[in-house]
Amino acid sequence: MSLALSPLTLKDFLELPNIEESPAWELINQVPSQKPMPTLYHSRLQKRLVAKIDSASTTYEALPEFRCVLSSNSIVPDIAITRINRLLTTNQPLEGPPDWLIEILFPDQRSTRIITKIQTCLEEGAELAWLIDPLEEIILVFQPHQPLIISRDDSILPVLNDIPLTLSAQEIFN
Repeated sequence: MSLALSPLTLKDFLELPNIEESPAWELINQVPSQKPMPTLYHSRLQKRLVAKIDSASTTYEALPEFRCVLSSNSIVPDIAITRINRLLTTNQPLEGPPDWLIEILFPDQRSTRIITKIQTCLEEGAELAWLIDPLEEIILVFQPHQPLIISRDDSILPVLNDIPLTLSAQEIFN
């Protein structure tokens, strides 16, 4: 859902009173929109991926629905994986993109806005992004300056270099 508002600056968006209500609001290319309400499948997949990533690394933390403030956008990835030393000790959003973000596509959701969010994060320093499409059972893997990878079945997914984790698309969808 989008607000019928004029384009907003990041500063004006961050001052809105309702951006943290559930589901969270994002600002992408000056357009505010509320994320879809997660379904049971979406929530379980998100929970299991967070647990798997967290158990594989003590250097990074996987956070569900964690706000990241970029240079002119404010995003809330389904999962933001970030080096622990980048996280503030106060209850503040992450400044800049996560090191790795994971988005899970909803059945009736258009992928264009999510891909725009991913591209923006990669341009601002993210190292990796996954776009999980549960209906097609594929995972699109985005990395800076590299061709798009379409992963399915038992092909091993790229992860950040210093996270000892081996996952295939098949494992994620099972």
